[in-house]
Amino acid sequence: MNEQEPAVLEELHEENKMGYEPIPKLIFTMSLPIMISMLVQALYNIVDSIYVSRLSEDALSAVSLAFPVQNIMIAVGTGTAVGVNAVLSRALGEKNYRRANKTANNALFLAVASSLVFVIFGLFFTRIYFESLTDIQAIIDYGTTYTEIVTVVSFGLFGAIMTERLLTSTGRTVYTMITQMTGAVTNIILDPILIFGYLGLPKMGIAGAAVATVAGQILAMTLGLILNIRLNHDIKLDIRQMKPEGKIIRRIYQIGVPSIVMASIGSVMNFFMNKILLSFNSTATAVFGAYFKLQSFVFMPVFGMNNGVVPIVAYNYGARNKPRILETRRKAILYATIIMLVGLAAFQLFPQLLLGMFAPSEEMLRIGIPALRYISLSFLLAGFSIVSISVCQALGKSMYGLYLSLIRQLFVLLPVAWLLSRTGQLNLVWLAFPIAEFAALLLSLYYNHRVMKVIDL
Repeated sequence: MNEQEPAVLEELHEENKMGYEPIPKLIFTMSLPIMISMLVQALYNIVDSIYVSRLSEDALSAVSLAFPVQNIMIAVGTGTAVGVNAVLSRALGEKNYRRANKTANNALFLAVASSLVFVIFGLFFTRIYFESLTDIQAIIDYGTTYTEIVTVVSFGLFGAIMTERLLTSTGRTVYTMITQMTGAVTNIILDPILIFGYLGLPKMGIAGAAVATVAGQILAMTLGLILNIRLNHDIKLDIRQMKPEGKIIRRIYQIGVPSIVMASIGSVMNFFMNKILLSFNSTATAVFGAYFKLQSFVFMPVFGMNNGVVPIVAYNYGARNKPRILETRRKAILYATIIMLVGLAAFQLFPQLLLGMFAPSEEMLRIGIPALRYISLSFLLAGFSIVSISVCQALGKSMYGLYLSLIRQLFVLLPVAWLLSRTGQLNLVWLAFPIAEFAALLLSLYYNHRVMKVIDL
């Protein structure tokens, strides 16, 4: 028996349990580590805003307006990594270790290249971006300072994403949790120290929040590189092999571009939603930013569960076991709905407490309390749509997720929000979210009916 056979046997054993282990237990064991990791990421995302809100409401608004730029960086990084995952995993499955190594090293090249694109944006277009959104000078100055740092020093973000996905591609998922948690904890610790000047360090204000963010990303990237070099024996990273190879890069982006587009839709929605809200006042954008950070604690566990559900459905589709597919779908929808109902209850019963984390003004509470209650009505429907579309993707209909995101966010949410804004009533604008989610529910029902009707089992 060669050295690789035990690993292959172990992998086969793990795959086999998806065909016989009870579905509730299977969903729990496969999803829990990812859910924990995503909750840590949600905590990581909200910490900046909590501490920045202690500086001023304008500072919180600036970080909220910076979110679309950060989200596009994440979309480019994760979308490229999806392509890398597919190409690298296939090469390993074919025992083509030369192509696997070339793919891994080209992945690092693409991380560097992606970072350089945002360096250019950060140096030359950041202030233009904020001036296109508002004429409030304090928000422009805060936002420019924060965004320049997170874009110009974005190599840590792209490097961290790519090194984590290289570990995932070779089955070493536990290490990705370590790198993610290391980066998040670093940011959480450094935020108050750098923002407010503790431990004898100078008070950096909003720049401190940005430095804490990039420091966590750089540490996560460094740890990811070390783990890949020392413990990931399926690939060999070598700076001399980072020379770009067109054929491999084309394969990566053939798979990765749809993921980049789908992940970027949220940034487009966020940008134009902020434009609509700024027609009322800047406090509305601060509320919107606070909501986005808070809702991640509801949605991230559901997304984490989906990451565990997709391989279960895909495996049983391959095994032609329709009853287990249907049971997985039913149980996942049930669990997602329960999570969403808990989130709905929190937003309906304790909006003032939730907003209290952001040092809110009276105006922010006046706007924010009804906003959280109106927007969270969409939670009632979202769990079903999220799980249903993931099941469709696991059954080979990956484009349905892209269509649903486009229709929900760009063709329903934004037009409805704009139309409701013409009434001059800000509270009505928030109703665009449950209206868009209802449209997404109808579309996901149609897609599910179509998929279940045509799958050949």
